[in-house]
Amino acid sequence: MTSPTATLLVSCPDQRGLVAKIANFIYANGGNIIHADQHTDFEAGLFLTRIEWQLEGFNLPRDLIGPAFNAIAQPLQANWRLHFSDAVPRIAIWVSRQDHCLFDLIWRQRAQEFAAKIPLIISNHPDLGAIAKQFGIDYHHIPINKENKAEQEAKQLALLQQYRIELVVLAKYMQVLSADFIGNFPQVINIHHSFLPAFAGANPYQRAYKRGVKIIGATSHYVTEDLDAGPIIEQDVVRVSHRDEVNDLIRKGKDLERVVLARAVRLHLENRVLVYSNRTVVFE
Repeated sequence: MTSPTATLLVSCPDQRGLVAKIANFIYANGGNIIHADQHTDFEAGLFLTRIEWQLEGFNLPRDLIGPAFNAIAQPLQANWRLHFSDAVPRIAIWVSRQDHCLFDLIWRQRAQEFAAKIPLIISNHPDLGAIAKQFGIDYHHIPINKENKAEQEAKQLALLQQYRIELVVLAKYMQVLSADFIGNFPQVINIHHSFLPAFAGANPYQRAYKRGVKIIGATSHYVTEDLDAGPIIEQDVVRVSHRDEVNDLIRKGKDLERVVLARAVRLHLENRVLVYSNRTVVFE
């Protein structure tokens, strides 16, 4: 799609006529809907939808679309977000020592698999600074321990504001974000292996190998105050066998982490994810 589009993500209490009301708002203003998807969670009594339309020929200027739709959304008790396809988000990648997800995200961004700018990499170790330099991305080494965590997170938040970052991607960043940090910057996506909670902590692949696991996988989710328990965006698995050694498990796990994290980031950047009650609806 070369011409710019607008996308509305809406969630509200389920009731009759919601699809018609939202679609009519676009139709009445001369819009051409190109994608529309919806889901009703009957247990929660909630209606969720994603609707995208062409801005060419739309009667309302961009700065008036939100206020005009809000007049419809308020009586529906709706939560909503409006996005424009030609607005390119700015993301920061956070890493520790592992580089596989970092390389993958940079490559996919350079290959235009998703639309985003990556002006900033933050790490609690200096190890991956050469990669940032190779791709012309600013790299900030901010070591963190229990004694300086609050001070260092304040520096991280200041950098996010300085670089106008809209999304943080934890690409194997081996530190836990504090509740205070998440309260100030909630747009964070994480990736981890599927051995949690059974094999939490160090050397999960070695311990899984000793247990003879037959499936390994990866999970990408939004970060919340509860460690590794945020709303899940994307997951995948791969089978392993008795012939696989520990290095095979690690290799397969890294492959999955790359793919699953990239999918989650792309879905977020394309505004296809709605979060509610620690769950997600993902409009593919």
